[in-house]
Amino acid sequence: QVQLVESGGGLVQAGGSLRLSCAASIMISAFDAMGWYRRAPGKQRELVASITGGDNTNYATYANSVKGRFTISRDNAKNTFYLQMNSLKPEDTAVYYCNAGRPTLNWWGQGTQVTVSS
Repeated sequence: QVQLVESGGGLVQAGGSLRLSCAASIMISAFDAMGWYRRAPGKQRELVASITGGDNTNYATYANSVKGRFTISRDNAKNTFYLQMNSLKPEDTAVYYCNAGRPTLNWWGQGTQVTVSS
């Protein structure tokens, strides 16, 4: 069973930064893709950012709402991928989940709360 363990959430003022981490129990190069989702109260889950898997590809995509502010990255040596969040806004407040694998088989982290105060 693959495990994904998230860390890095918390409370931050608007304009601040946080970095989320997602540590995998296997080599992340085995995943086809990795991503970060979020769910805000009363809203549907949203894909925030994703990055391709494999050994050497790092093609990233972002939701329009976070482009230019968030950056997804990976560290194969640490089997960990990240979400750097800058210029945070109150509307970024949500539970953030990491996800990794392939469309037919993927795994989720436990979720971490990010709260941005105005």
